[in-house]
Amino acid sequence: MSFEPFAMERWQSTWEHRVRFNLSESGVHPMRAHELLALAGAAAEPILDLALGYPQSNGSERLRAAIAAYYPGATLDHVLVTNGSAEANYLNCWRLIEPGDGVAIMLPSYMQTWGLARAFGAEVRPFRLREENGWQPDLAEIDAAIAAGTRLVIVTNPNNPTGAALSAEARNRIVARADAAGAWILSDEVYQGAERTGVLTPSLWGRSEHVIVTNGLSKAYGLPGLRIGWCVAPAAHVADLWARKDYTTIGPTVMSDALAALALAPATRGKIFERTRAIIRSNWNVLERWMSGMDGEFTYRPPDAGAICYARYRSTANSSALAEVLRRDHDVLIVPGDQFGMDRFVRLGFGLAAQDLEAALARVALAFRQVGD
Repeated sequence: MSFEPFAMERWQSTWEHRVRFNLSESGVHPMRAHELLALAGAAAEPILDLALGYPQSNGSERLRAAIAAYYPGATLDHVLVTNGSAEANYLNCWRLIEPGDGVAIMLPSYMQTWGLARAFGAEVRPFRLREENGWQPDLAEIDAAIAAGTRLVIVTNPNNPTGAALSAEARNRIVARADAAGAWILSDEVYQGAERTGVLTPSLWGRSEHVIVTNGLSKAYGLPGLRIGWCVAPAAHVADLWARKDYTTIGPTVMSDALAALALAPATRGKIFERTRAIIRSNWNVLERWMSGMDGEFTYRPPDAGAICYARYRSTANSSALAEVLRRDHDVLIVPGDQFGMDRFVRLGFGLAAQDLEAALARVALAFRQVGD
């Protein structure tokens, strides 16, 4: 098994807690535990009184029931609780990919599954979101990537880094081609619920007998520190994944499981989504106004979902070199586009507190003007 570092995660995990302003994060500023309890109308005492023993390793029945209720036709047996959506993605790649398998991947994307597919020896066939198409894929390229014999198709919808949601036409084409090829679809939907307009992105769940959905509490819920994710899939496949989870994290923490069950209760989920979308809408106005004042330095498409803007910049500077200048000289962390295989782009997270966002953007403006000079 080959291995190459996950560039974006290594960059973020090394520096995100060592800078004054973190614009590399793609979610909104996180809730505190007391905020979650208040939204859920719950007291702290039952949580604090929990025995800190081993949890149910695939997630408590209460939590799996709350997740299953969100996906029509799903039952407890269709759900596996994981340590973030990243573990769910890992377990699926481990289960499904053998050396030489054809794996079609939407790019640019969260590069975890791209790296895993290569590490497990897959023949990776990309189909790309096109800037000139409003970050929608070319249908002919979908057809070419999801060819006969394809084992797995991986999409991130809504997308990271572009924030774009797939059109109905693109979704239908991906499902049809995967069905024709007899391929599984792994749909990472971790930004669902963080739509700027409030219109929920349709899930691929239920579109085929071979659809797997991964999701979690990190982006749309503002609860990344709970490290709760999940996989929804056919029951037999979930059983296979659970057996593999015995080799990884074994289970969630007792307190994370209990807090996640509170967050995913329908009434609380709705309040959390309202909070997330309010932050995104308000902060997007700040970012868009700032972009307009940057004298044409950036071109971008407003994101459909997520507190992220993927912007092309005019300067000829390498994106990683530019990100390093921002980190070293201005105490600001961004994600350079070349970590998605696309230089001269940056991913700017705008989910932090509004006053911090404005201060951080002032430093980004200074850095770009210095590069221009």
